[in-house]
Amino acid sequence: MLNIIKIGGKVIDDPEARQAFLNDFAAASGPKILIHGGGKIATRIATRLGVKSTLVEGRRITTPEMMSVVTMVYGGLVSKEIVAALQGLGCNALGLSGADGNLIEATRRPVGRIDYGLAGDISSVNRDFLELLLSHQLTPVVAPLSHNKAGQLLNTNADTIAAEVAISLAGRGPLSLIYCFEMPGVLRNAQDPKSVIPTLNVSEYQALKSTGDIFEGMIPKLDNAFRVARTGVMVRIGSAAQLPQLLTGQAGTVLSCE
Repeated sequence: MLNIIKIGGKVIDDPEARQAFLNDFAAASGPKILIHGGGKIATRIATRLGVKSTLVEGRRITTPEMMSVVTMVYGGLVSKEIVAALQGLGCNALGLSGADGNLIEATRRPVGRIDYGLAGDISSVNRDFLELLLSHQLTPVVAPLSHNKAGQLLNTNADTIAAEVAISLAGRGPLSLIYCFEMPGVLRNAQDPKSVIPTLNVSEYQALKSTGDIFEGMIPKLDNAFRVARTGVMVRIGSAAQLPQLLTGQAGTVLSCE
């Protein structure tokens, strides 16, 4: 089975938690793809550089100055630290942005109620390129950067990239998508880590969103996750510290489209 795993949240920002996750990721058998975030690091470095950070419903407003920061952080610092750590664990990883190998093409998000700046909405994923890498036992490590094929990099939500990569590969055989972060799953009560919902369907998600129990960054994550689940791909959400259990379906939240 091909496992597509997205890692983000506070785990990326915590060296010990990140290393523990990468240990488990490297140990996982079979073909795999890692998609990573790094927003908290980008925000911290932007602050040091005097670049303002603005997020709306978990999505970043990407000014030209912020685009420079996220390119440095996502495509440089975070990507290469992850790749180096995986190489040290015997996992032959290759760090990629969406521009590399024309992996992820996107268009700049149209200005509507909110101008997200240089944010990219994905138009295509280069499935053949991913298949080529996997056939050579390489593990793609994908940063949340896309491009418009006209020379412009675009900032693209890592959860969205994970979803589009999963959808593009959905017909190749057994496939799972796992969203990992610091929480043990989707929580009924955001203040109670024991309130994990084992199986979440669309109507329950909409109800929890309307009451404010699911909010901010969890909204785009779940919107993307349900979009993938509708294609028949198994989608789980849970703690990076429980990756082995998530891989075997023994932890986290499973999404249901019933």
